[in-house]
Amino acid sequence: MMYIGNDLIEAVQLDDEKIPKPGYLGSFKRNLKLKYKELIRQYPDPPEFLVSNPQPTTFQNNSIY
Repeated sequence: MMYIGNDLIEAVQLDDEKIPKPGYLGSFKRNLKLKYKELIRQYPDPPEFLVSNPQPTTFQNNSIY
């Protein structure tokens, strides 16, 4: 996901198996920076990128209160 400030600009689906490969994430960042070049110029801070798993995670808490 690419953010400028607190605004989500775009989210891109990634291939989990390719994430560890060098250059894979960088190619997405470069493409998004080119695509939104004009928008990025309007803000003083650079865009931020976040990689996250959209699948919900379940936690088990076995402690007794």
